[in-house]
Amino acid sequence: MKLYITDGSPYARIARVVMLEKGLQDRVEVILAQTRAADSPYYRINPSGRVPYLVRDDGVGLEESALICEYLDHFDGKPAFDLPPGGEDRWQARRLEALARSMTDGLAVLYREIRRPQNEQSPAIVKHECDRAARFADVWEREIEHPLMRGPLNLPQITLACGFGIESRVAPFRSRARHPRLSAWLDRIAQHPSLIATAPGWQRRNV
Repeated sequence: MKLYITDGSPYARIARVVMLEKGLQDRVEVILAQTRAADSPYYRINPSGRVPYLVRDDGVGLEESALICEYLDHFDGKPAFDLPPGGEDRWQARRLEALARSMTDGLAVLYREIRRPQNEQSPAIVKHECDRAARFADVWEREIEHPLMRGPLNLPQITLACGFGIESRVAPFRSRARHPRLSAWLDRIAQHPSLIATAPGWQRRNV
């Protein structure tokens, strides 16, 4: 199989973490895709130009990190990241994953905006996304104590860790003084082998 990624995409990183956690690194070739470039060869593989994108052995392509993670998790018939089968735990897991994904979506918009030339940036978008990110940090300072964020590695945890992985590239919004529990949790999960292995290049250079 072939997994197309970019180094800075938190969504591609989520898929790579699941791939490593499932021990599929010898079955999946990870390929850096050229995105947001006119006439990129990648567009012939995935017309949307988005990452991650998984091409299965039969040539069928899968887009969206959630779908790719589910496929990789079930590849060996022994899923490790399935949601709880029912009851309140299932809804709590879905709620936390959606909350982490929503935060990641906003940070990705902010990251793309501030990478544009200064004269092309929208101050309104930058302010809106910075304010939203700050609100999310406050929320996660409380939610990080949830048992599902403290137990075995799961998709809500992976999504949150990968979302915050681009924090250093955007305007700072997390204060260690204001968010000590969140900061301590992020420091701990960052030491997980699969998260170390998938850290963006700028993080590896700063270690």
